[in-house]
Amino acid sequence: MLAVGSGWIASAQDEPKRRAAIQIDMPSPIAGRDAEQLRNRLTQLATATGRADIDGAARTTVVLRFGSANNTANQADPGDGRITSFENAFAVARLLSGRDLRRLRFVAWLDGSVPSSDVLPVLGCEAIVVSPDATIGMMSDSEMVDDETIALNYDAIAKRRGLFPPEVVRALADSTVELARVRTLDGETQYATGQTLDRLRASGSIASETIWSASGEPLVLDADQLRQLSAAMAMVRSAGDVADVLRVAGLQPDEMAPKGPAQGRLLSVTGVIGGQRVRRWTSNLAATVESDDANTWLIRLDSSGGNLNASVSMAAMLADPGPSIQTVGGFVSGEARGDAAIIAAATRPLLMAPEATLGGAGDDAMSPEDVASQRELIRVIASATNRSETLLRGLLDPTLPIYSFTNRSSGRLRYATLDELSDELGDVPVDDVWQRRERIDLSEPISPARAVALGLADGEASTLSTAAAAIGLNEVPEALSDRGLVRWVEQIGRSDALAFVLLLVGFMMLSTELSAPGLGIPGFVAMLCFAFFFWTKFLAGTAEWLELLAFGLGIACLLIEVFVLPGFGVFGLGGMVLTVLGVVLMSQTFVIPRNSYQINELVRGISIAITSLGGVILGLLAVRTFLPQAAVAAGLSMGRPDAVIDEQERVAKFDDLIGTTGMSVTPLRPSGKARFGDRIVGVISDATAIESGQSIRVLDVQGNRIIVEAADASAGESV
Repeated sequence: MLAVGSGWIASAQDEPKRRAAIQIDMPSPIAGRDAEQLRNRLTQLATATGRADIDGAARTTVVLRFGSANNTANQADPGDGRITSFENAFAVARLLSGRDLRRLRFVAWLDGSVPSSDVLPVLGCEAIVVSPDATIGMMSDSEMVDDETIALNYDAIAKRRGLFPPEVVRALADSTVELARVRTLDGETQYATGQTLDRLRASGSIASETIWSASGEPLVLDADQLRQLSAAMAMVRSAGDVADVLRVAGLQPDEMAPKGPAQGRLLSVTGVIGGQRVRRWTSNLAATVESDDANTWLIRLDSSGGNLNASVSMAAMLADPGPSIQTVGGFVSGEARGDAAIIAAATRPLLMAPEATLGGAGDDAMSPEDVASQRELIRVIASATNRSETLLRGLLDPTLPIYSFTNRSSGRLRYATLDELSDELGDVPVDDVWQRRERIDLSEPISPARAVALGLADGEASTLSTAAAAIGLNEVPEALSDRGLVRWVEQIGRSDALAFVLLLVGFMMLSTELSAPGLGIPGFVAMLCFAFFFWTKFLAGTAEWLELLAFGLGIACLLIEVFVLPGFGVFGLGGMVLTVLGVVLMSQTFVIPRNSYQINELVRGISIAITSLGGVILGLLAVRTFLPQAAVAAGLSMGRPDAVIDEQERVAKFDDLIGTTGMSVTPLRPSGKARFGDRIVGVISDATAIESGQSIRVLDVQGNRIIVEAADASAGESV
């Protein structure tokens, strides 16, 4: 092999030893996650390449394919306002043109339309090949106009490679610059802008002039113009042509990309979002990274939010999961309200079921100040996913006055507030640069079509299987969960019908237990119902120990009212209030509602609690009406015993006391002591409270049980 300058000539016998070039399809727009993954992949490639020889023969060729129609995973519609940010484009350009990766040779293959927001990475490559229909600079980034810092960065990157004349670079960076290709009278061809062009025109030394871009119009270079500039080394029509031009054995897919089908894991974000649940979810996701058994995450959402801080933290993790995770897709199967919307927007692509909704009031009533405190993380999420930061803030803070704007020079669409544009433009009036259009109202949940139009979602999917296929998975992946039982309880715990049934049966069994104290079976069933109700709400993130304490105190107060202080007083009323309060608080994450969604949730929780308390009445009716006649439940009722009682089992005979009167010597609540002549015996009242020293009358004697009533009450009835 003979080295000739910076290239090399291979003999026929060396031909099989040519190495293949690595092909990487560049996404558009380039998100922060894409830039980081590209850095990691290229660093690994550079490390795998041996020390570069002086003649460069040991360098690995990397072909970066821009504008390919085949690369649709992250392709943006130029009209939806999503473009590569300058920061991401500049980071990739510095990476390609820097010294850290000098063991790699970067070639840009322009195989379609490349927007001007992706020009910087192209300028950072050592060589360019173009397909016949390739264009570059189809959309001007108006934010670059009159920004000398950005223009200087363009010039700095371009000078490292020297592929484009400085005048062309300036026109690519600034749409206000007029660029012309002129031929002077002495036969020299040059590219002129600004004062240089004016001077040539004034001197009369121009033999011919071709305007490539007028002032105020974006510069668009096609394949022929790139060849005229000598920026493109060749015109190619296929990957084979690229390999021939670059003198490599062929183009092979990126070796650093995951091989074979995507290996996915499914995480269901459902119900109310809380700090404990988010910690469990993120821990489960992190475990897949540590075990290296997944490269794709599919997040299914059906949640009303619940905790802004926890949701934003989880969203930041999903937006930047690390280099081992190539795709984080999302699927909204029902709703993603409140702070849950930021979790949904952190996935890419985000697909929504036809009837699903995004945004709107949720379980956490977030104030503008709360959202403002999370702005840095929201900016990170927006940069990583190439979504509008302003729209993401608007999903969380519907009071934000967001408008759609159209740039007057380029026609680019943008979503922003007037204050944001005023701060960016300084003394320049906003109306001079941007034309304000409709107000973007995000106070109510938006449909999939609206979400896609705003760039907050990427499409629709009728089922979870369809969403899985859209991100490259052959089937719905295995779900992530600590235990299957937990996942099952979380799923059924979101059912209002189940909550109502548990409470209704629980209160019925509790009233049955109170009607026949000491038997235990109804009380045990009631305890199971209440415990399962609390467990479902605890796993759903709405119940904590404070709610359980309120519920438990309410039940305790009701028991005191029945057994200690019969009647209906402070303990009875307070017990009912505490019980209802406990049930309501277990069904929600807030105490005082602050938005329409929370008001609806409060009304729903109160209705379930009050309706289920009707189980007490049903239980009493069942005990008095049905249970005494039911053979299988005979032990649950205090029915009258048989008339014939084995006399030998009696300790004492009290039949002679029937109809006699006496005086209570202790309070009867309902049992106590009473005096009949010289005899003091144990008695039980007929379910009414009798104070000490009150006259009583014996109603009946059942074995050793003496049933009494207040004598004055009996007299009142006889009258």
